Amino acid sequence: MARVLHPAPRYATNEGVRDALCAALGSMVVDSIEEFGEIVITVKRESIEDALRLLRDEHAYQQLMEIAGADYPSRAERFEVVYMLLSLTKNHRVMLKVSTDEATPVPTVTTLWPVAGWLEREVFDMYGVMFDGNTDLRRILTDYGFEGHPFRKDFPLTGYTELRYSEEEKRVVYEPVELAQDFRSFDFTSPWEGADYVLPGDEKADTPPVDDPKVTEKPSDTGAGAKADEKAANHVSAGAPAEEDTAIDTEAPETTEERPDREASEGDVHDTKGATKPEDKE
Repeated sequence: MARVLHPAPRYATNEGVRDALCAALGSMVVDSIEEFGEIVITVKRESIEDALRLLRDEHAYQQLMEIAGADYPSRAERFEVVYMLLSLTKNHRVMLKVSTDEATPVPTVTTLWPVAGWLEREVFDMYGVMFDGNTDLRRILTDYGFEGHPFRKDFPLTGYTELRYSEEEKRVVYEPVELAQDFRSFDFTSPWEGADYVLPGDEKADTPPVDDPKVTEKPSDTGAGAKADEKAANHVSAGAPAEEDTAIDTEAPETTEERPDREASEGDVHDTKGATKPEDKE
């Protein structure tokens, strides 16, 4: 079992790292920036393999964590390929990136990290970036026969082809995208068109216009005022049953506490069917 001589620090600072790495890379550096706690160094496209090898072997960035793509259609070299490195011994991360266009390939880094093969395939599949030296540059996320590259900014949201299962051919078929309006006449609670019956609420659509519409632009249009208040004060219906004075005197119901005293005074005589009275025993 290997023993770690110098464990990685819990927190790694960026202080001096950007200047040291740019000095080590020398003429390979095109630009560098440090913001949001991250260091990003842009290098020449043809030097990306040498730059990553130097960081891996001489600056302890042992792992290639990810290769990502970005698309900027307004630029002459519209694509950026970003390499994200991790130093296990320093607990520190750094990013290198290169730019390219649709026709110019980027040197592969599968010679440094075999895992780069899959990562480069993903960037190729999503953006169309070519990688020179990758011997297995095939699509990895899209389906067979897929046209275009979905992460490009000019790729349509609907794509170029669509697939469906054909009952006639008993297989999946690929067809050009057609924006069919299949749901314009479906029979549901509120179809746009196609229903041959009147839906709840639609009957109001056939109501003729009102000659004198009711409006409330001034207080007199609402019916409010002194006359309305006086009319509302007059009782036009009988009062509630609780308000009527009835001549029947009703006794309050017997409380639970009074029941034992009454039962004791009546003696042990019970009229329960089938029960024997005490006086019958004598």
